[in-house]
Amino acid sequence: MAAHRRCAQLRNLEQAMRDQAGQSGKRHKQTLVKQRDGHMNRVVSREEWVQARQDLLEFEKESTRMRDEVNRRRQALPFVRVEKDYQFIGPQGQLSFAEIFEGRRQLIVRHFMFEPEREEGCIGCSMQADSVGHLAHINARDTTFVMTSRASQDKLEAWKTRMGWDIPWYTTVGEQFNRDYRVTTDEGDIPGVSVFFREGDEVFYTYSIFDRGGDIFKNFYNYLDLTPLGRQEDQLEHPWDWWRHHDRYDDESAPVAGTNFWNRTDKFSESA
Repeated sequence: MAAHRRCAQLRNLEQAMRDQAGQSGKRHKQTLVKQRDGHMNRVVSREEWVQARQDLLEFEKESTRMRDEVNRRRQALPFVRVEKDYQFIGPQGQLSFAEIFEGRRQLIVRHFMFEPEREEGCIGCSMQADSVGHLAHINARDTTFVMTSRASQDKLEAWKTRMGWDIPWYTTVGEQFNRDYRVTTDEGDIPGVSVFFREGDEVFYTYSIFDRGGDIFKNFYNYLDLTPLGRQEDQLEHPWDWWRHHDRYDDESAPVAGTNFWNRTDKFSESA
């Protein structure tokens, strides 16, 4: 109920901000700046800007409190014991699931779409890998971050070198791991992130996230969302139509992300 109340408060605050902006526009003759998408921004005094910024700050604070509540509920989810003997191949050979924790208690797995027959990694997955940053910050909290794919190690290592990443990246042995965590289907592979917890020799599954939930892993979006033009995706057929591998933005022949089938699929039901 608290979450529902906060949502209602956010909506009410947003409407109040719109109403105040409209009233301010009636009191003063405004200069408008037109953006590329046709949206109009008022040009006001510094004092009026400070008031508008303070109003938005209250909205931002409520959003932060809502995010904190989501995090609390995520961390309180029950665990599922991992009972299968998943195997992975890394640069040094074959490893058990427990071994890729690298001695830490928590493991974050980026399910990276790189199918065996492909020569290049998924564009969206690559953009998320670009956003990971220095792993020392994650490792310092007793947590390991890895990527897993179905492609062979030679392809993964070549792509990792081209992209300039320093992230542990493993080839899954067989499809069982991907099938169990809903990232390989009869239609193809799906991007996602899963989280696991280790207590001694036991491993537990705790969480997965897919689709728009993955926006939080694209740090460039967090910065673009601060700007007046934002993500500039409203006029595109698909929001991801502008995405490219980071070394291909100046190449007119560069591949694009294309379409996907997975946004409409159920990732959590037993029949998925």
